[in-house]
Amino acid sequence: MRKIFLGFIVYALAELALIIVIGQNIGVLNTLLLIVATSIIGVYVAKNKGMNSVQKVKNTIARGEAPGPALINALLNFSGGVLLALPGFLTDVIGLLLLMPFSRKLFQPIVFYWIRKKMKNGQFIIVQK
Repeated sequence: MRKIFLGFIVYALAELALIIVIGQNIGVLNTLLLIVATSIIGVYVAKNKGMNSVQKVKNTIARGEAPGPALINALLNFSGGVLLALPGFLTDVIGLLLLMPFSRKLFQPIVFYWIRKKMKNGQFIIVQK
């Protein structure tokens, strides 16, 4: 629990320092406009890419294929949009990395590993109807 709390503190301080540095370089108003613009783009991306990803998952299931890769892509697309919507530049960079196809492939094995680990420990259960 302490590691998580410490992680949030370090993240918040890094985000604040980055906003201050960017604000000094491009101006306060431009920095605020950039934060608002990325938030609007993030909401748009989360909504549209999220719906497209859900449709791809449905199509994959309808074809009788395992939806694993499609679900991971949907998760990463939605997470990228949400991170873009959050104010801050570190979250924007991570969100953009999750949305770009070439860098998303780097995150897919990490997510698969995390899900397998949770399933092995009984913390992640898949229910089939």
